[in-house]
Amino acid sequence: MALLITDDCINCDLCPPECPNQAISSDAGIYQIDAARCTECVGHYDQPSCMTVCPVECIEPDPAHRESLDQLAEKYTAMYS
Repeated sequence: MALLITDDCINCDLCPPECPNQAISSDAGIYQIDAARCTECVGHYDQPSCMTVCPVECIEPDPAHRESLDQLAEKYTAMYS
């Protein structure tokens, strides 16, 4: 499942450099996660690095983009092969 950044985001700028897939960007000062690039850090880390650094815990699973661990691993493989 891809992740999403909720409205609780304080735009602290910590999450974009942590994302190994470059899935986090800012549009008009609002951070968003590109579901097509988000693997929840599968293939890179044991847990999503953006969630680890978020001081207000505003990053959560995106119910609109449900994916299994196998699907996330396949997405990672497709991006890096």
